[in-house]
Amino acid sequence: MVILRLLARGCINKEIADRLSISINTVLTHRKNITAKLGIKRISGLGIYAVMNGYVSESDI
Repeated sequence: MVILRLLARGCINKEIADRLSISINTVLTHRKNITAKLGIKRISGLGIYAVMNGYVSESDI
């Protein structure tokens, strides 16, 4: 759920890829899988989900 945390904090795909030393395509694949599993399409929705489930605190977003 590292990618979810970074998305919730407002990181863009390239930032996430650089921080984790993975390709942008890998980030996109994980992001697609996260949105499909959770049924949440928007970044704002993922942020709310992350806060409500304790992945990030409100002050992080």
